[in-house]
Parts: sequence; structure tokens; C-alpha cells
Amino acid sequence: MFSSGELILIGLVALIVIGPERLPKVARTAGHLLGRLQRYVSDVKADINREIQLEELKKMQDDVAAQVRDMEHSVNEQMKTVETELNQSIATGIEEKAAAAPAAAAPSATAPSATAPADAPPPVATAAAAPPSAPAAVPAEKPQA
Repeated sequence: MFSSGELILIGLVALIVIGPERLPKVARTAGHLLGRLQRYVSDVKADINREIQLEELKKMQDDVAAQVRDMEHSVNEQMKTVETELNQSIATGIEEKAAAAPAAAAPSATAPSATAPADAPPPVATAAAAPPSAPAAVPAEKPQA
């Protein structure tokens, strides 16, 4: 900041103007004031740096939040697409089964079976095969501990 020649000149002028008795006290006071000024400047710099970092963090947080919203929107669209395709596939399968059931049941009810003789009695349901109107057996639930 100052060269050594300039500092010597300032010291001599201060010695002449202030005097030898008060010069040490004035120098000490000036040193304290310069120290306070340096601390104040460093505090202001630190505050500015913190504000800049805070702004950067807020911007980064906003960017991440926007990316999360975009990803959520994309996932929701994909879920809707998959759900629609699955529903269409299920509906098509149900329609095919419904169309196949009357076509398969109609020939067996009117025409005799090729393996059974025409004069044979109808088959009797056994204990292993439950009639279609009987409810299915539901296993008993185990008690939870």
C-alpha cells in the first residue's frame, strides 16, 4: 500500500505535528481503529459470501424441485398409459372368452361325444369334482400371533 519512504515521511510529519508525548497514544488509537476497520471489512465480505452461497443453494433447490416435478409428471403419464393398455388387454381377453364360451358349449350340448357311446348314461359327479354351483372351499385363516 505505502512504500517505506512514504511511511517514514508520514511518521516525521506526525512527530512534528502531534509531538513526541502524544505520538505513541495516537499511534495506538490509529492501530485499534485500523484493526476494527479490517474486522468490519472481513465481516462484510463473509456476509456477502454467505448471501451468494444462500442464493446459489436456493437456485439449486428450485432446479431440483423442478426436476422432481417433471419426473413425477412423466411417471404419472407412464402409469396412465400402462393402466389404459392393461385395461384394454383385459377387456379384449374377456370379450374373447365370452365369444369362445358359447361357441364351445353349443356343439357339446347338441352333439353326442365321439368317445362315449350314444346309449351311455350322462357322467356322474364324483367327490373330487364339485358341481359348478357349489361354492369353492376356502382354507381357514391361521390366527396371527
